[in-house]
Amino acid sequence: MTTMTTTKKRDFLTLTDLTLAEHDRLYARAVELKAERRAGKVHATLAGKTLACVFEKASTRTRLSFEAAIMQLGGHSIILDAAGSQLGRGEPVADTARVTSSYVDAIMFRTFGDDRLAAFAAASRVPVINGLSDGGHPVQLLADLMTVRERLGPLTGRIVAWVGDGASNMARSWIEAALLFGFELRIAAPVGFRPLPNEVHAMRAHVHLASSPEEAVTGADVVNTDVWVSMGQEPETAGRHGAFAGYCVDRALLARAQPGALVLHCLPAHRGEEIAAEVIDDPVLGAAIFEQAENRMHVQKALLELLLVT
Repeated sequence: MTTMTTTKKRDFLTLTDLTLAEHDRLYARAVELKAERRAGKVHATLAGKTLACVFEKASTRTRLSFEAAIMQLGGHSIILDAAGSQLGRGEPVADTARVTSSYVDAIMFRTFGDDRLAAFAAASRVPVINGLSDGGHPVQLLADLMTVRERLGPLTGRIVAWVGDGASNMARSWIEAALLFGFELRIAAPVGFRPLPNEVHAMRAHVHLASSPEEAVTGADVVNTDVWVSMGQEPETAGRHGAFAGYCVDRALLARAQPGALVLHCLPAHRGEEIAAEVIDDPVLGAAIFEQAENRMHVQKALLELLLVT
């Protein structure tokens, strides 16, 4: 009788699920995969592997980048959304996770509360990747950090300005990244939209609350923003637009940053709200934003390899 050995599965739910050494390896592999795709090299490192992408929130970049990533490495994807599954009829996420993980090799789960993410990951027998939750968007941060490192070099000692909702999932992941990688994060957010005091206190060596967008951006290497109204917050639209007046990333604000500062936005963007059309549509100022989007695919290829092959 043959005895089978199993390796304990690894999830990627937050940035700190990887060590610094693994982040460095992930970045190097993503850069390599990006160059090789542009050179026309074909890979089959995930041949025979299947990724399930489970969506409780709508998506463009997350869906496309994960589907393209697994397919370009020789694997396959299955898309499952709430409307077309029993999740939409109230099936417990643990039940969905147990069944889905018996069919596939990894699962990307895009959801609402972190309690749902945790329950799904706990019940799954295969690696679960956080494709977005209320508490963070770590796969987006992998692409953002890759973009910064490609263009500016090491993250340590850099100054990143966040202009907008400081309590959003994107801001939370940037807070986590600041502590992990040792750069300074300045958050400009209106009262009522700032991180919890205990979050900032725990990371006080790297995270600072600015009194205004101008203060946050002055001398920054990276200027980052996101939509004022995220999915599920639509009833708050009027109040949020009022609160965020004056928080638009435009040329006047960017003039305070370092010359050549990167402008980042995870998309979709609302021109004239959180970012001016004159910035995002400028072929120089807005270039990194669309490179960010492309980098989602490359860094997620490296992540899938790390979780499934190495």
